[in-house]
Amino acid sequence: MYEEAKGGKRMIRKLLWTIMACMIGFVLAGCLHNLTTGTKVPRMTKEELKSLLGNPEVIVLDVRIADEWKRSDLKIKGAVREDPEADYRAWASKYAKDKILVFYCS
Repeated sequence: MYEEAKGGKRMIRKLLWTIMACMIGFVLAGCLHNLTTGTKVPRMTKEELKSLLGNPEVIVLDVRIADEWKRSDLKIKGAVREDPEADYRAWASKYAKDKILVFYCS
């Protein structure tokens, strides 16, 4: 009976390792997919953003989560805060499609 219990524990341990390996594989596959998609998001430096501040064609959106935004003393003057945890469709339609939207979160 002792040997049967030992064998059962080995099977459970092996099953748990298999499940963990599958989960890690799915996470890595998702990360690699994000890295390899053809979508390129333009990025800009702080200096480039500074040169655009005040331009009526540019809307700066602060998309930090609420707690981070509240705790921070650093905020871009004129930026509009939008909740990244909310459905973006609830607020995205507020902004004209011909404007340049700059999203920042740190």
